[in-house]
Amino acid sequence: MIGVVANEAEHRVVVEFFELFKTPWEFHRPGAHYDILICSNSMVPKNNARLLFLYGAQRQAFEECRSIRTSSASRHDFISFRGERMPIYGSCLLFNSPGNEVVIHERTKSAAAVSVASDDQMVVRLGFDLFQEVRYLLTQGQPAEFASIPTLDLHISLLRELIVSCEVPLIEILPTPAGHRFIVCLTHDVDHPRVRYHKCDHTMFGFLYRALIGSVIDFCRGRRSLRQVALNWKAAFSLPLVFAGLAKDFWNQLDQYLALEQDLASSFFVIPTKGDAGVDSEGRTKEKRAARYSLPDIADDLQKLLAANKEIAVHGIDAWRDSAKGRDERERIQQVTGASDEIGVRMHWLYFGAQTAILLEKAGFDYDSTIGYNETIGYRVGTSQIFKHPDVDHLLELPLHIMDTALFYPSYMNLSDEQAGVAMLPLIETAARFGGVVTINWHDRSLGPERLWDDAYVNLLRELRARTPWFATAAQTVAWFRKRRSTSFVNDTREGGSIRVQPATDLTAAGLPPLTVRVYNGGASKRNLASSRVAAFEDSTLDGSDEVLIAA
Repeated sequence: MIGVVANEAEHRVVVEFFELFKTPWEFHRPGAHYDILICSNSMVPKNNARLLFLYGAQRQAFEECRSIRTSSASRHDFISFRGERMPIYGSCLLFNSPGNEVVIHERTKSAAAVSVASDDQMVVRLGFDLFQEVRYLLTQGQPAEFASIPTLDLHISLLRELIVSCEVPLIEILPTPAGHRFIVCLTHDVDHPRVRYHKCDHTMFGFLYRALIGSVIDFCRGRRSLRQVALNWKAAFSLPLVFAGLAKDFWNQLDQYLALEQDLASSFFVIPTKGDAGVDSEGRTKEKRAARYSLPDIADDLQKLLAANKEIAVHGIDAWRDSAKGRDERERIQQVTGASDEIGVRMHWLYFGAQTAILLEKAGFDYDSTIGYNETIGYRVGTSQIFKHPDVDHLLELPLHIMDTALFYPSYMNLSDEQAGVAMLPLIETAARFGGVVTINWHDRSLGPERLWDDAYVNLLRELRARTPWFATAAQTVAWFRKRRSTSFVNDTREGGSIRVQPATDLTAAGLPPLTVRVYNGGASKRNLASSRVAAFEDSTLDGSDEVLIAA
């Protein structure tokens, strides 16, 4: 059991951190025994813990009584643990204590964490504020230049590896379903379901330029094949026939998506109102943000999706800034789907503000999938796990990791198909390492002219299938994480202090994969915390209403 000593202002962040690092813990109770004690910017209570973690960027009694000289590092510096680097967004205290460095400050090569071992206790002093770092990630997010780093997952990994290295027993419910290495959530924003809805507008003129001129330029640069140029030119010159209803609308790619994802779950985010551009953070209206379709226009498509067991969710316009409008957007989609509750949202153009999570929860949404980047791919919050904003009680955030427009738009990453495949691979490998979910957004028109990003998507699906993840809709993914979050640990005094892992009894989890309970078996020896080692563990499956009893 882990005991945590933290300021009351940090409590909600502490709770969320231990929903992500799902292991037995509680806020410190005087007189209680803990194998592990974590103190964050707090006085250290009297304890007999085998392992004591002291977090904080200010000088503490630990270094005062040992006469350890310290210095302060600037914000947004990198630290390194066992060769793996991660950014620290707040202040960082450095220690002049050669010989027992645990974490290294990359720029100065000084120690950002040190350890001291005695016969009864290992003390690890870390010179940063863990829960302030977590709050920053959950509420502010990482700048785009650090998008490739799963910083929050690395904080969890650092704590886990230090515990395991000290051979203190540890129990954890993994953030991945039993029998799978991670989850894949395929999503599609429905922005332009038909090219015939766009006549003499910016979307049409942009299409014609990119199809007729941009294709040739890309061909000369080696970015397009002659076949792709021909497809784009053919599509451009077929527009009169498309508008007359005499040729297939080449932006209607629904059947192709259903064919590619025939055996896979996926989710479609649909804009609820036609012609509503909404308002941005500065009160401005950008007309090109408005959808050119209404729900009746795509009624047949929506019925086809429902018949294929695909999820339909809200691609919101103003829900991010107005809960009443958000409620209206949700209800419009619910009238189409027939769903009574548990409907999700992703904001059009990924609009999100300081109050958005609160407003979306007030509007009645079950989850949000807006948190990501327009301009790049990666980890906005530093994690592949579903998480909860500290200011809400129910709404969960399904982070967005990969978006096609970020990969291919000239103003963003501007990658070729091959380069995009290389760029996406580390995110897949990170999910396989840490668990969680890879959330992908491939827009509705992206398989057809002039984008023709179909080969890249097919290759991505091939890479994912080879790793046998669980393909789930956004709603299913959120439901599985709710199942994990609702599972509790109970100290069973009747069993000599053993830990009983109990699934929730009031949560509908039919059809969801089981959980995996991992137990790292500890001994009593002290090791070099800066060096890596292979930890021994045992896994158990937790499903339904069964319980798992972990012996003390």
